[in-house]
Amino acid sequence: MGSPDESLLCLSHLRWKFVYQRPQHLLGRCARERTVVFFEEPIFEPIDDGRLALMDTPEGVVVATPHIPVTMEREAAEDVQRGMVDRVLAALPPHPVLWYYTPMPVAFTDHVRARAVVYDCMDELSLFRGAPPELAERERLLFDCADVVFTGGHSLYEHKIRTSGHENIHAFPSSVDVDHFRCARYELDEPRDQADIPHPRIGVCGVIDERTNLDLHAQLAEARPDLQIVMIGPLAKISSDVLPRAPNIHWLGPRRYEQLPAYLAGWDVAMLPFAHNEATRFISPTKTPEYLAAGKPVVSTSIRDVVTPYGRDGLAWIADSALEFEHAIDAALASDPATRISQADTFLAGLSWDRTWREMWSHVERAIAARERRPSSMTQPWAGAAERGEVY
Repeated sequence: MGSPDESLLCLSHLRWKFVYQRPQHLLGRCARERTVVFFEEPIFEPIDDGRLALMDTPEGVVVATPHIPVTMEREAAEDVQRGMVDRVLAALPPHPVLWYYTPMPVAFTDHVRARAVVYDCMDELSLFRGAPPELAERERLLFDCADVVFTGGHSLYEHKIRTSGHENIHAFPSSVDVDHFRCARYELDEPRDQADIPHPRIGVCGVIDERTNLDLHAQLAEARPDLQIVMIGPLAKISSDVLPRAPNIHWLGPRRYEQLPAYLAGWDVAMLPFAHNEATRFISPTKTPEYLAAGKPVVSTSIRDVVTPYGRDGLAWIADSALEFEHAIDAALASDPATRISQADTFLAGLSWDRTWREMWSHVERAIAARERRPSSMTQPWAGAAERGEVY
């Protein structure tokens, strides 16, 4: 059990209000029993001095957002963030658990006295477009000091086991709030911006970025004008100018997490149209179990963590070319809903964010106990790296 005297400081490249996903599910549960601060990457603005904005969330997490002058050099910006971290720590119970989603903040958190250091590695960030050149080295430092490492999928787990040399890594693919998405199986009020779109509707939900196969969208829309492709999600690192335009492609933009079931309820097939590139080599799409919980047939490109287990177990159709997608979508539309949903429910029976969080935190508790047996290590996890001159 947790205690209000326990605290967790999360360092993240993701923004709390961008897309409701793994960090929100996990840390929201953490905040039920302890103090949690989510320290986001900075916003660079035309301001004279740095400032730290604090925001309370309904989940009980406090979001800390640094605002940094756009003209400030990286080293100076990290020094400013070090001071901001100190301000946050002064208001927390001592010795927080440090929980990283990105290695970049090791540059300004190496002085923190922590109960344990956790790296929840959602993606291979070094392969993403615009990744900082320092990221790989800082990840190596984080692996050196992390007590426990989690990965967001099995292929990423295999990769990190092979390349990091860390001895305490555990795969925790993203889970699903089954009850939240299950209501999409029933008749819900149709969102106005989707109500006039004809059927069959082929829906996509999630961040639209370099991982999205936009050529596949264009080819499928041209080959099958009878299929209506519904796109929900924010753009990231790409311009709207590159989006394919066609009468049967509908770009609806981002929607809140609580709105998603109403949209999914009106879809006939859910699609995972990922490109095959460096950024998708180790991804484990969070939408796969959510689509299944919503009762939708799933068609996906051959992403490893979708092929196994979903394609292998008959829970998703796997396709890559536009022609293959046509055939897979037709098969999905013709499938028997009762049989398909029963099979999905059997798979989903063992999944929940509550269970995932309990199992992850049990590893953290073991790491805390191990540190308590080594008091000097517990209070200064970065000491060894600092002595070697490896902290920037």
